[in-house]
Amino acid sequence: MRYIIAFFFPWLSLFLQGKILSGIICLILQLTLIGWIPAFIWAVTALNRMYADRRTNAVIRAMKR
Repeated sequence: MRYIIAFFFPWLSLFLQGKILSGIICLILQLTLIGWIPAFIWAVTALNRMYADRRTNAVIRAMKR
């Protein structure tokens, strides 16, 4: 679901991750037709980083047990 939001509304995807300033910059970038593609790529890479951080934190918690 988050990837669908990232595709259609990249700025909203960043807002939902708590990255307000990045979301505003992404919204300005998305307002241009040429800038929409980099905004989409930016939102997807931010999502991938978020999921990777969650996995890393889960592994670290499991190793501490």
